[in-house]
Amino acid sequence: MDVTGDELAGVVDLFDALTPGELGQALVELAYRQGEDLAPAAFEDDIAAARETYHLVGFEPAAADEAWLVPGPVAFPELPEDATDLPHILDVPDRTVDREQLGAAAEERFRADTARAVADGDDERMRELLDVSYELEVWGPVDLAAARDRLDDALA
Repeated sequence: MDVTGDELAGVVDLFDALTPGELGQALVELAYRQGEDLAPAAFEDDIAAARETYHLVGFEPAAADEAWLVPGPVAFPELPEDATDLPHILDVPDRTVDREQLGAAAEERFRADTARAVADGDDERMRELLDVSYELEVWGPVDLAAARDRLDDALA
């Protein structure tokens, strides 16, 4: 079963937030409904790619034992086939996402990605991050002007 970043965001959006393990289990359930017998590990690369592109953002809530994933700033959440049944299948607790804490985690990650792209001289990634920076500022309570300047300077 192939899933896009927007579909992963759509599954997570059904619950407001999921742990990576819960998202993997949700995808196993969807695959089963589509006639495929897959393990959660089959989706690890898809989830990692969605995090890399900011379709999903991870953070560790203060009152939780595990990291949570939420739909990211570039996502247009879309539900894969049969996904509307997932809240009835999975036993996921209600969660409230602290937008300030989420924004801080996303900003920290963005700044680390920016530093890595600049250090590597990765022009393509720097351009991607410039685009993400605008979406991220609208999505969360962050100010990325300095990071954007750093990217602009590195691309000049």
